[in-house]
Amino acid sequence: MAMVNVTLKGDVRQYEAGVTVAEIAQSIGAGLYKAACAGRLDGETVDLRTPVTRDCALEILTFDQPDGKHAYWHTTSHIMAQAVKRLFPGAKFAIGPAVENGFYYDFDLPRTLTPEDLEKIENEMRAICKENLPLERFELDPADARALMAEDGQDYKVELIEEHAGKGEKISFYKQGEFTDLCAGPHLMSTGCVKALKLTNCTGAYWRADANNKMLQRVYGVSFPKKADLDAYLTMLEEAKKRDHRKLGRDLELFTLMEEGPGFPFFLPKGMILKNLLIDYWRQLHREAGYQEISTPMILNRALWERSGHWDHYKKNMYTTVIDEEDYAIKPMNCPGGLLVYKTKLRSYKDLPLRMGELGVVHRHELSGALHGLMRVRCFTQDDAHIFMTREQIKDEIKGVVGLIDKVYRTFGFTYHIELSTMPEDHMGELADWEAATNALRDAITELGYDYEVNEGDGAFYGPKLDFHLTDCLGRTWQCGTIQLDFQLPERFELEYTGADGAKHTPIMIHRVVFGSIERFIGILIEHYAGAFPLWLAPVQVKVLPISERHHEYAQKVQEELESAGLRVETDLRSEKIGYKIREAQLQKIPYMLVVGDKEQEEGKVSVRDRKQGDLGAMETAAFARRAVEEAETKAQ
Repeated sequence: MAMVNVTLKGDVRQYEAGVTVAEIAQSIGAGLYKAACAGRLDGETVDLRTPVTRDCALEILTFDQPDGKHAYWHTTSHIMAQAVKRLFPGAKFAIGPAVENGFYYDFDLPRTLTPEDLEKIENEMRAICKENLPLERFELDPADARALMAEDGQDYKVELIEEHAGKGEKISFYKQGEFTDLCAGPHLMSTGCVKALKLTNCTGAYWRADANNKMLQRVYGVSFPKKADLDAYLTMLEEAKKRDHRKLGRDLELFTLMEEGPGFPFFLPKGMILKNLLIDYWRQLHREAGYQEISTPMILNRALWERSGHWDHYKKNMYTTVIDEEDYAIKPMNCPGGLLVYKTKLRSYKDLPLRMGELGVVHRHELSGALHGLMRVRCFTQDDAHIFMTREQIKDEIKGVVGLIDKVYRTFGFTYHIELSTMPEDHMGELADWEAATNALRDAITELGYDYEVNEGDGAFYGPKLDFHLTDCLGRTWQCGTIQLDFQLPERFELEYTGADGAKHTPIMIHRVVFGSIERFIGILIEHYAGAFPLWLAPVQVKVLPISERHHEYAQKVQEELESAGLRVETDLRSEKIGYKIREAQLQKIPYMLVVGDKEQEEGKVSVRDRKQGDLGAMETAAFARRAVEEAETKAQ
C-alpha cells in the first residue's frame, strides 16, 4: 500500500494513501476529531471527507478558526433547509451560505413566515441534530444533476446547475437523511455535531439580488458547539440593540435618515461637530505625515471611467447622467481624479514619494434592502489618499501607512487584525505585476511583525490589498482601513516621472483609507461607545445646570469662561427641577455636568458631576477648565 507524508504543524506523519482528513484528525486524538469542522490541505480549505493521496501539509480546522466556523454554519444552513422542507413540503430553495455572523437560507414559500413558524423551524432543526444524520457527498453529471433537482421542483437549483453545465464539470451534492442539496461544501460529518442554534431574523431578499426577480424569504440564524457560547452571543446581540447607532443617532440628535433620500444621511448640528472633529484629527495627522490635501470634481465624463476600468468593472454601482449629450458619472471612488492631479505637471524622482489626501464625497448605488443606517449608505465621505512612488519606495510607504492606521485605531481604543487579499478573477494587468505587488504587501507587514490572514481572490480589480478589521467593545469586527497597491492605473493613465537616469518611468500607486467612510466610522463609534463619547469627541462636553432662575446669570458666566478655554458648553435654563436636568443630561451622554446654586455662586465654584464617576465635588471654574482641556487634548478614553 502506498504511503503519504502529512505535515501537521511541523510534525511529519505517515498514512496510507487515501486516508481522509477526518481519519487523520481521529488518529491524532478523539478530542480533535470531535471538534474538527474542516481541513486545510496545502492552503486550500477542504471537506473532512477529502482523501489525502499525496504528500502534503494539513491543518485540522475547528470552530475557533474562520474557515472551520464557516463549515459549521454552512452545515447548519442545510439543517435549516431540511427542517423547512419537512414543515413546508412544497418549499423551493435558493442559496444558503455561511456569512460573517452565522448563516442564512433564501426560501420561496407559499406564504409569509411568522414568528411562530420560526419557532417551529428551530424545534425541527434541533430534532434533526438529535437524529445525528451523516452528511454524504456525491457528484453527478450536469444532466443527471438537473434531472434530480427538476424532479423535486427546485427551479432555482436548476438555474444554478445550468450556469455550470457548460464547464463540463461534475456537480456536487450533500445528502442528510431524506434531504439532498446542491452544494460544494465543506461540511461537518453529521447533523449531530451542531449542539446549539438560534434563528435570529427573517427578511425579504430578491433572487440574485435583482429587483426584477422574485422576492424570497431570507431566514438568518447562528449556531455554536456549546450552549454557553450561544447564550453569550445572544446576550451580545441584546447589548448591540441598546447600542444601535440608528436609535442613538436620533436620540442624541446626531443624524437622521429621511424617505426623501434613502441611503443619503442628513447630519444635524451635533453630528456635524462630531464629523468635523474626526476630519480635523485626520487633517492634523496627515499634515504631520507629509500629505498634501486635494479636492477633485464629483462628476467626470465616461471616457475617464472607461480609462480607469470602473465603467467596465463597477458600472452597476455608479450613478450616471448626461451633460451636453455626453455620458458622465458621479464618482464612486476618488482615485481617477487623483491620477489627473498627478498629471498636472512634470514629475521627477525627487518629487517622490508624493502623498495626496482627499476627503472626497462619493456615491455608490446600493440596493434598498442593503441600506443600514450609516453602515451602508449611498453617499459618504471617503478619507482617501493616493501615494505615488518608485518601486524602491514601496515597502517603506506601506510601513508608513500601517503606522498611521495603527495610531488612529489605538486612539479610539480599537484592536484589529489584518487580511491580505489577493488577485480576483475579474482583474486587470499582468500576473507578474500582481505577484510583485502581493509580495511587497506581504513583506512589509511581515517585517513590521504583524500576523495576517490571506483572503484569496478578494483583491480590488486593479491590485492586491491589506484590509484592517477593527474589533469593537462587543467583539464585533468592522473592515475599515485598507491599503491597495496598484501597478495598473498609473500605466493606464500614462503617469510618468523622470528618474535619476534621465529616463521616463511609471510610478507605482497606493490607494489607502483609514476611517474608510467617515459616516460609517461614526456609526461604529456610536455603537462602540454606546453614544457616550470620550470628552474630545463629545459634541457637548459640558452642561451647566443652574438650580433656579436666580442662578442663570452665574451659569451663563461659567459657560463663557469655559468656552473661552475652548470647551463646548450648553446651559440648561429651563424651569425644571435640578434632578430632572441631571437625568436629561445623563440621557444625552454629556461627559460633565456642572451644578450651580447659591453656594457655588457665592464661592465662585461649580459642583462637578462626571458621567462615569459621579459627584466629584466643588471646584473652581478655572481648575475644572484646565482638567477638562487636558483630558480633551490628550484624547483620553
